[in-house]
Amino acid sequence: MTDDAMNPITEDDIASFLANTPDFFVRHAQLLSQVQLTSPHGNRAVSLQERQAEMLREKIKALEHRIMDMVRHGNENMVISERIHRWARDLFLVQSGRALPAALVAQLQREFMVPQVALKVWDVDSRYGGEPFALGVSDDAKTFASSLTQPYCGVNADFEAVRWLDDPSAAVSIALVPLRAGAIDSPAPAFGMLVLASPDPQRFSGGMATDFLERIAELASAALARVRPH
Repeated sequence: MTDDAMNPITEDDIASFLANTPDFFVRHAQLLSQVQLTSPHGNRAVSLQERQAEMLREKIKALEHRIMDMVRHGNENMVISERIHRWARDLFLVQSGRALPAALVAQLQREFMVPQVALKVWDVDSRYGGEPFALGVSDDAKTFASSLTQPYCGVNADFEAVRWLDDPSAAVSIALVPLRAGAIDSPAPAFGMLVLASPDPQRFSGGMATDFLERIAELASAALARVRPH
């Protein structure tokens, strides 16, 4: 028995040979027109050139889908950027420190179409100690806010902060956004917290990115510096 019979040529051997012998089809060009492959769009046989054309069309279609996704995400990001710009501009235009928290909440709710928004701020200047936004926060809620190094997004697990909303029973998904001086993940204790809520369980889902909420937190924290002791 010959060695070839004991070790028959495999598909891998053929593939390796063709990959390492690039001039094979130069010497046997007629084979290219004779090779027949199965089309992925049915069981009909197609030529090698036709199959390659089909593969190129599929790649082009996939690239077109990727480009469309990029354009869509770019447009969405532009819309969000414009809304953040308008919201920040409106905060600068609020003259009264007492009116600022309510304006911040109302404009946030309007610009980003959030069904419910609430805000509490503590350790405020003595002039604002009796304002509604500075009352009704327990030490536990303050400690919890300080423990957050990024916004919490997910289901309403009966957090105290949800009771700050006008209609807590309608808060199915929520975002709890700590407010502190500097970046949201700084070691500074929180001096406030924003609550965003929706009856839609997917609006603030647990796996969502929080970059947008972090920018909101930093802008709100900077604006609210005027109601804190100096």
